[in-house]
Amino acid sequence: MGKKLHDKIAQFKDAAVIKEAGLYPYFRPIESGQDTEVIIDGKRVLMFGSNSYLGLTSHPKIKEASKRAIDKYGTGCAGSRFLNGTLDIHVELENRLAAYVGKEAAVLFSTGFQVNLGVLSCITGRNDYLILDEYDHASLIDGSRLSFSRVIKYAHNDMADLQRKLSILPEDSVKVIVIDGIFSMEGDIVKLPEIVELADQYGCNIMVDDAHSLGVIGHQGAGTASHFDLTDKVDLIGGTFSKSLASLGGFVASDAVTIDYLKHRARSLMFSASMPPAAVASVIAALDIIQSEPERIEKLWANTNYAMKCLLDEGFDLGPTESPILPIFVRDNEKTFMVTKHLQEAGIFVNPVVSPAVPSDSSLLRFSLMATHTFEQIDEAIEKISKAFKDVGVTAVKENI
Repeated sequence: MGKKLHDKIAQFKDAAVIKEAGLYPYFRPIESGQDTEVIIDGKRVLMFGSNSYLGLTSHPKIKEASKRAIDKYGTGCAGSRFLNGTLDIHVELENRLAAYVGKEAAVLFSTGFQVNLGVLSCITGRNDYLILDEYDHASLIDGSRLSFSRVIKYAHNDMADLQRKLSILPEDSVKVIVIDGIFSMEGDIVKLPEIVELADQYGCNIMVDDAHSLGVIGHQGAGTASHFDLTDKVDLIGGTFSKSLASLGGFVASDAVTIDYLKHRARSLMFSASMPPAAVASVIAALDIIQSEPERIEKLWANTNYAMKCLLDEGFDLGPTESPILPIFVRDNEKTFMVTKHLQEAGIFVNPVVSPAVPSDSSLLRFSLMATHTFEQIDEAIEKISKAFKDVGVTAVKENI
């Protein structure tokens, strides 16, 4: 008799080993809203692990918009967008997003992950190519695996390697370069101007996932293409609502013909229930705030620049980051878990990133800024991070720590 499923799954011991060591840092229950301070186990904890870059998840205008949507539409749509699940506010948000990122049309998905699964699985065919940065988000990688196209990866932000890969591909095939705008772990921005040049040279299209770019870079936070003034050169712009836009869901924007195609071919759209009304209304309200209060993005960058300077002055290794995502390198899996535990006990929430997400010698703490953080909160966090590094004996920093 073949091995049973349970026996096979029971061989997974990775999480158990970390739990037995008392270092398990995942699925930590938070007992409050996702603000700069949260409550965990009844205690105050400074949050530096959130993707709420503009600090809008508890904004009263957004909460009120969500409540009004429930009063009008109920709690769900009970069907897919393709059938009975399209509300007038879905269409309103699609029009708003298309205008926001500078494209003809847009379509909503229920999550950002589903955007990338749906789009990449259907936009190219058997004789075509998807070209991905090796550090692209997992959803882009998984979407490419569902495609019948050939998938080519190039070294992270390495334009010479990208050119080598493009130079050997057939001229008459469809080729789509698929990239993150801001890379979610490293915090660096994609080299979009150079990619556009190579795309023009080799006849490629470009798709940018702006999950971590919306509300962060570009005119009024409109993302990577806007940041480089290259919107017309990017064919598809995708994004999620779970970060700066304070909700849940995702979208892709492009020309009207492409969006109409995706509405009828993207399986993660056609066969998933549509975004609930409260989530849609939350995004519309968030867009209103982002576009009317540019000082929020300015404050996000003031916090980013302040924290980056403080961390570098303390001797921390931040890698190539140029965004509110600050990777503080520990370069050892176990010590990364240990530092995270020390910080949790000291009232600081950060996210550990270890192998297999990154090589063990690239393990790090993902320290994320929000517009609503104060300099005093940043100072407190950095002081406690320095102490935790000392206590654990991390040597990936200068001797002056």
